[in-house]
Parts: sequence; C-alpha cells; structure tokens
Amino acid sequence: MIDFELTEDHKMVQSVAREIAARKVAPTIRDFDRKHEFDPTLITALKEADLMGVCVPEKYGGMGMDYISLGLVCEELEYADTSARVIFSVHIGLNSMTLLGWASEEQKEKYLIPQAKGEKIATFGLTEPGAGTDAVGIATTADKDGDHYILNGEKMWISLADVADNFLIFAWTDRDKKEKRDHSGISCFIVEREFEGVTTGSIPGKLGVRAGNTGWIAMQDVKVSKENMVGEPDEGFKIAMTCLDGGRYTVAAGSTGLIKACIDASVEYCRTRKTFETEISQHQLVKEMLAEMEYGYQAGRLLWWKAGWLKNKGVRNTRETAMAKWFCTDQAEKAAYNAVQIHGAYGFSDEYPVERFFRNSKGAAIYEGTREIQKLMQADYLLGFRKDKETRLMVPGYEE
Repeated sequence: MIDFELTEDHKMVQSVAREIAARKVAPTIRDFDRKHEFDPTLITALKEADLMGVCVPEKYGGMGMDYISLGLVCEELEYADTSARVIFSVHIGLNSMTLLGWASEEQKEKYLIPQAKGEKIATFGLTEPGAGTDAVGIATTADKDGDHYILNGEKMWISLADVADNFLIFAWTDRDKKEKRDHSGISCFIVEREFEGVTTGSIPGKLGVRAGNTGWIAMQDVKVSKENMVGEPDEGFKIAMTCLDGGRYTVAAGSTGLIKACIDASVEYCRTRKTFETEISQHQLVKEMLAEMEYGYQAGRLLWWKAGWLKNKGVRNTRETAMAKWFCTDQAEKAAYNAVQIHGAYGFSDEYPVERFFRNSKGAAIYEGTREIQKLMQADYLLGFRKDKETRLMVPGYEE
C-alpha cells in the first residue's frame, strides 16, 4: 500500500533536521560561502541529534529509521544550503549504507557502528582526475602482498576529503582485466586516513557548494589489510553501482529542498518588490515562473518518495532512483534560474540567497552520474538494452 501521509516518526526527524538547518546553517552560510570555508561544527550538531546514522539499524549504532526519513533530512538540510546535504550524501548514502549491505560483521563492528554514531566521518572515492562517468577508466591499483594490498592512485572531487576519517576506495586488483577494461577486475577497500601514504587536499575555486569541503585523496604505497576489502575480490564495480543508487537518492531528495528554498525566497521577494506601481506578484510571467517551480517540487517529491518506498521494501530501484535524480536536479536548476530572474539585478548579488542557489544547483546535474547518463539509462530501459534483475537488495528493507 502506498501512503502519502508522513508518519509521526517522519515528522519528528524532519523537524529535527529543519531546526538544525535553521540554527546552524542559515545564519552563517553566506559568510562561509564567501570565504569558501567548511563549518565543522555542523557535523557536531548532526551527531548530537543522532542523525549521522538516521537509517542505519539500531544494532549498528543508528536510529533505525527508513529511507523516507533519510530523504526528508536531505531535503531540509539542502533547503538551507547544498553543502549541508552533501555531508549526508557521502557519509550515509554512499558509504554507511554500502557497508550495511556489503561489509562483513567484523567490518560493521569496526567501521559502521562508529560512523552511525557520528564518532567517525566517512566518504566515497571512485572519481579520479581522468575518470568520472567512465568508472572503468580509473587508474588506482591494489596489488596483493601477502595478507595485504598495496594501493597506489589518486581520487578527485571527493566530498569531505579533508574531513573524513574513513574512505571507501575502488581500485584494480586484476591488472590483466584493467588492460581489457573488464570491470570485474575492480575491488573495494576501506582505507583509513591514518594509514601511512594517505594524503588529502582541497580543491579551490569551485563555482558552487563553496561552503563544502571538496578535494582529492592521494595514495602512495598504502598498505591495506585484506580484512579491509569490502565484499569479495573483483566485486568492486558492482558495489560502486549500488553506492550510486544510494547517493543519487540523497541528491534527488536534497534537490527538492533547493527548489523549495527558491520558491520561498521568490514568493517573499514578490510580496515586497514593485514595478510599474504594482507588486511583481501580479505580473503573469512572474506567476508562470513560480508555478513552474511548484510543478518541479511536487513532481520531484513524488519521484524520490517512490524510490524511497522501493528501498524500504528492499526492492531493486536503480531505474526509479536514476529518474528521480535526473528530474529533481534538472528542476532545481530551472527553479534557481527562475528565482534569479524574478529577483532581477538583486538576483545577481549574494545579498539575496538565490545567487547561491543558482551556483549550487549546477553541481548536482553532474555528480553521482551526469544528466546525460541518466537520460541514456532511461532510454536503455525503454529499448530493452538494460534490465535489472527483480531481486531483493542486500540492504534490509524497513517494511518486512
């Protein structure tokens, strides 16, 4: 049964996330954005509210809530700023939920529990200087050395690169398959910041998400125990694709928060700004732009809710999540564009938040799979070139 009514638990977690966004992000975000600085106290606030493991089962240190709850937190945080939501996308959507589905019990005890409690911060490392959408194009290698693997390579455009304690790293363990571009030769590893040979740095000059920490991870002869391999050898590509299902979901949900922020900022401005002795809210083309924002918000929410509903049931949702990610990020870009238009010259200044919304909206159409990749995926489903097995997911559902 599909129910569009939020439960009391949903409303509770939504309220908690909204309060944190209003108290910790909104008052200072313009200053942090201007300075291109990350505010680490936000992570502390999220930890104190027990949100860092919102949809991780209680046995592994989390709140044990469902995927709709995760989406609601992302929406509320991105309403204040995209950089706040990104913390969730990488920490939970890309890393912790991957460990929940693929890690051994020993790995969950050592890594997932501290992450769910917010004692350790985690991120995800697939993209490289020469490989983004082309995941098989990664160059990082992991060579077997007794009971260890020796990792060499560099990851790029990594959120929380200078903040995270744990990294989920993908590398070639089969060099012959690497030469053939056979993705079954990729494996996945948990790498700790403290491992010798790990260095990180930040990427300056970003167009948007300036208050978020984005950087690179370099690994030079990093010795990683075989016990830190997630899943079986050569399962890395499969794991990475399930990671993206989680990450894309959080991006989709967050994008509706950005749309709502554009709507609210624009409605408020329409009530105060006059042209030709009339509130601009009375101009038909302004009304059209507002209506288009609302259309995107309402339809986008339904798409990520459906994906979350499938996730709650433990059912494969790659197609639905990809559609939600494409539509929601596309509509967020359009909403931010319209919000700037409505604000006119003031939309070109950071005196009003829509300028920041406009810059932030661009990134989501690129990361976690570009808009173009999402389109190709949907076409391939329609043409029968791509089919998902109707199997239950490894990550447990919440409606059992």
